[in-house]
Amino acid sequence: MKILVTGAAGFIGSHLCEHLLLDKENEVIGVDGFLGFTASSIKQRNLHHLIKNPRFQLIKHDLLHINWEEYLKDIDIIYHLAGMPGVRSSWGKEFDIYVSYNINVTQRLLEACRTLPIKKFIYASTSSAYGDRTGKVTEDATCKPLSPYGVTKLTGEYLCKVYHENDGVPIVILRYFTVYGPRQRPDMAFHRFIKKMVLDQPIQVYGDGKQTRDFTYISDCVKGTAATLYTNKPIIGETINIGGKERASVLETISIIEKHLQKEAKIEFTGNTRGEPKHTWADISKAQMLLHYQPKVSLKLGLQKEIGDIRLLYEGVV
Repeated sequence: MKILVTGAAGFIGSHLCEHLLLDKENEVIGVDGFLGFTASSIKQRNLHHLIKNPRFQLIKHDLLHINWEEYLKDIDIIYHLAGMPGVRSSWGKEFDIYVSYNINVTQRLLEACRTLPIKKFIYASTSSAYGDRTGKVTEDATCKPLSPYGVTKLTGEYLCKVYHENDGVPIVILRYFTVYGPRQRPDMAFHRFIKKMVLDQPIQVYGDGKQTRDFTYISDCVKGTAATLYTNKPIIGETINIGGKERASVLETISIIEKHLQKEAKIEFTGNTRGEPKHTWADISKAQMLLHYQPKVSLKLGLQKEIGDIRLLYEGVV
C-alpha cells in the first residue's frame, strides 16, 4: 500500500507512520508543515526513526499551499492527521489559524481527492466535537462543541461527509479521546505536569481538577487507527470513537505521577476550564465491532512510559 499521512512529524502522526511501516508492504509519504505550537526540534525528534527507513519519504511543506496533485499520484490510503490543535489557544485572534488549518486545508485535500481512486480517506477528529456529555457517548450523539477548536474539527467532519455524499470520497472519521504517551505535545496536560514536577516547579491545574477524561495511550490509539487499513468490515462513511482503557480525574492522574516520581506535586489551581467539557467517556463498541479495537495499556503504565520519555527530552535541563 502507498499511504500518505499528514501531520507525520506530530505526536500521533509519527507513531502512526512507524506502525504502518512495520508492514513491509507499505510505503509511507509523510507530509508536515512544521507549524503550530510545537518546536521544530521536537518534531525532528519525533522523526528520528522514520527518516532512517527507506520506505518513508518526508514532504516538508505548508499544507495550506501545497500542490496536492504532485503528491497524491498512486496513493491508496490517506490519513489526515494534520491540523491546529488545542482548545484554550483557539479563542480570539488565533481562530483564523484554526480555520485555515482545520477547515481550509481539509477542504483542499478532499477536493484534490474527488477524481482519484483513493481506497480510504481517514480523518482524525476529536472528542471535543461532542461537548459536555453525561455517561458514555456514542457516535450518534448530538455534537455540541464548547470551543472554537471543536467547531473547526467538527466542520472538517462535515466536509468529509459532503465530499463522501457528492463525490464518493471514501471517508472514515475517527474521534480521538485524550491521547497521551511518549512524544505527547508540550502544551498537553500530562507533558506539562511531568516536566514541571521533574524541574521541581509548581504545576497549574485549570478548574478544580475533578474533571475526568477518557485517556487513550498512544499505542492503543495507533493500533485502532491502523486497523482502518486492514479491516474487512464496511467502515466507509462511518464515524468511530477511539477511546482508552480507563478514565480518571486530573487530580487522580497527578497522584499517579507523584508515585512514579516519588515526589509531591506543588499544585496551583488557576483559571477555569473554558471550552472544555467536565467529563469525557467513549463508548468504543463500534470500534470493537468494526476494527477489533481493544485498548490494553493502563494509565499507570502509560504514564510511566511518558515520564521516561520526558526525562530523556529534557535531559541536561533537570
